Amino acid sequence: MMASLMALQALSIDSMLPALGTIAAELGSTDPNHRQLVIGVYLFGSAIGALLPGALADRFGRRPVLFGALAIYTVLALACALVQDFTTLLVLRGIQALGSAGLTVMPSAIVRDCHEGDRMARMLSTTALVFMIVPVLAPSFGQAVLQFAGWRWIFGLTAVLAVAVSSWVWLRLSETLDPANRQEIRPRRIAINMGTALSNRASIGYVLASGLVWAGLFGFLNSSQQLVAEHFGAGQAFPLYFAGMAGCMAMANLVNSRIVERFGARRVSHSALLAFIALAALQVSRAYAGDETLGQFALMMAAQMCLCALMGANFTSISLQPFGRIAGAAASVQMFTRSVLSSLLGGAIGQSFDGTARPLATALLAGGLLALVLVLYSENGRLFRRLTPPGQARPVADPGVH
Repeated sequence: MMASLMALQALSIDSMLPALGTIAAELGSTDPNHRQLVIGVYLFGSAIGALLPGALADRFGRRPVLFGALAIYTVLALACALVQDFTTLLVLRGIQALGSAGLTVMPSAIVRDCHEGDRMARMLSTTALVFMIVPVLAPSFGQAVLQFAGWRWIFGLTAVLAVAVSSWVWLRLSETLDPANRQEIRPRRIAINMGTALSNRASIGYVLASGLVWAGLFGFLNSSQQLVAEHFGAGQAFPLYFAGMAGCMAMANLVNSRIVERFGARRVSHSALLAFIALAALQVSRAYAGDETLGQFALMMAAQMCLCALMGANFTSISLQPFGRIAGAAASVQMFTRSVLSSLLGGAIGQSFDGTARPLATALLAGGLLALVLVLYSENGRLFRRLTPPGQARPVADPGVH
């Protein structure tokens, strides 16, 4: 269920990729890089919108915030299907992303309500595993809709799926917020809670490191259609290549869900970060050699996406661990910080596309190196520590969240 909520956001992004050129042409956008804004604006809107849902959920509960986000998502998806110019589409996409940001914030808060420690990392990784099926299928879904019904129906069908998910949540999800942990809506209290979440040294390095690592992935997402389909010549096979890379990411989440309680979130994610940096250095070398092939690029990018998966859920779990009583506010401000950083940098990486893989490869290497510095800051200079011995992560009562 948590994965399906997050998947709606992924569907609004990845299903658009094959249609970007058609959308831009039909709505009058002429700059080739401007088509990326259909993705970039949504990513940035989700980042800004992530700041509010957690505080509301800490006061009113998780369910009301989820249903509000689902309603906004549905209505704005239908509005996007009816637009007549490119600027209006971008405005509506931004509003949709702002209002539906709770769909990405709430799953982490709900999981934190129910679990902690490495068990929480395992649950987040399992959620991410199911969630990652969407990027595997979404481009092919978009391509099929584009061929048989036109790009407007992509938006229409995402609205239909949102209604289906809303019904499931209404029937199956009980409230997970402990009444004793409800927070009053006071600006000063909210600011204090969010400030606490951002000032914790053991947490903030992981939040910023996640943003830097995911910035490279967002940069690839923004420019993937131009880079893979046009520069490397994948053409109509682009959805298949994208699905293959995203599928590897899903498998990495499966692996993480199986090993994280045994080895610990820190050991797994630190190893992945070091491998990410080494592979990024190889990508820079190949990109600047000038003879990189589609197969080489796809294999290396698939491996990087796997490593991102091994860092993602674990970094989130580590950064949320200190904040049981204010999990909503912490999830919101951390998602906001992480997403603003990754969407802005990812947009800049996408807009720097110059017909080669060089800007992306350079960004991946720089982001990985800076992320390592930030993780070392949070860990006081020591990697691979395990703070919770195996079997001692205390689960919290689970009210039926799966």
